[in-house]
Amino acid sequence: MASAPALDLSADSVTLTRALCDIESVSGDEATIADAIEASLTGLPHLEVIRDGDAIVARTNLGRAQRAVIAGHIDTVPINDNVPTRFETLEPGHPSGQTPGEYLWGRGTVDMKAGVAVQLKLAAELTDPVVDVTWIWYDHEEVSDALNGLGRLARTRPELLTGDFAILGEPTNSSVEGGCNGNLRVEIRTYGTRSHSARSWVGSNAVHAAAPILNTLAGYTAREVEVDGLVYREGLNAVGITGGIAGNIIPDECMVHVNYRFAPSRSGDEAIAHIHELFPGYDIRVVDLAEGARPGMDAELAQHFLAAVGGEAKPKYGWTDVARFSSLGVPAVNYGPGDPIKAHADDERVLLEQIVECERGLRAWLTAG
Repeated sequence: MASAPALDLSADSVTLTRALCDIESVSGDEATIADAIEASLTGLPHLEVIRDGDAIVARTNLGRAQRAVIAGHIDTVPINDNVPTRFETLEPGHPSGQTPGEYLWGRGTVDMKAGVAVQLKLAAELTDPVVDVTWIWYDHEEVSDALNGLGRLARTRPELLTGDFAILGEPTNSSVEGGCNGNLRVEIRTYGTRSHSARSWVGSNAVHAAAPILNTLAGYTAREVEVDGLVYREGLNAVGITGGIAGNIIPDECMVHVNYRFAPSRSGDEAIAHIHELFPGYDIRVVDLAEGARPGMDAELAQHFLAAVGGEAKPKYGWTDVARFSSLGVPAVNYGPGDPIKAHADDERVLLEQIVECERGLRAWLTAG
């Protein structure tokens, strides 16, 4: 068996980001990078290192009054000729529209190995943080929820996620994004009667019967909801529609696939109830539901963190794994380098100064410097 690639945790966070990105770790193939992370941390006297599958947990046990959990995923979406990484300079007016400056280009730079690099460097260097810290690097984030490594830990080792405050290193342009919206997907079906299209009056067209559903969606005004001082914007949209048998048959069934992004003030059950209120009498089937997460910005550690990082907290409109912490009663925010618009893009690239800024913010908070 080949040995794990060596990771130099004394290197600067940009160099460490590049080293991590050049270790291919598409979801399902995280063993090599997990081996490298485990090997780099094992033996550090201030850390207890635990491995669960391809998730690595490292934590201090200093007897502090409070504990923070800081996590990031180590897998990426599939590579498309964007490894190995390279440095590049974007001049003003670059077609991407991104901020001019020095970038690291390649798969995983944004989502989210830059954040992982910062976390690894600080985990190794900060031997005396002002709070106890549990660092988590986990597998299978980019695929099925059932495989998610953080979800696995929440189910089987919830004590490892215990804390007073959590940070997930998802890309946020190195600004703080609290909580996240919930995510609900449903299928709404209409029914009719088949007939030959030359005698359509004999049948009943299920596709036509879906028109009121589409009209409701098109006319829907999404809410803007304030939760713990942050304003979340909801969204309700058709994301697909299927129906029809053949070009000469009146269809007897139609399905409209609807996605509802709901503010964390609503529970999943309340979101489902809202769909039934909007579409009474229809056959509605839930196909996916992920609870949102309140931002918890009123938590003491959250306030200290925001003060150390600087700036103002923003809401997270998309769903992230902060919801897993929220479900365990741990307030959580997203904070990491990289523009989320470039996550999964073939020209994925992270601004170097954002990596440096993210390290500065976390270091200042954890050292009260």
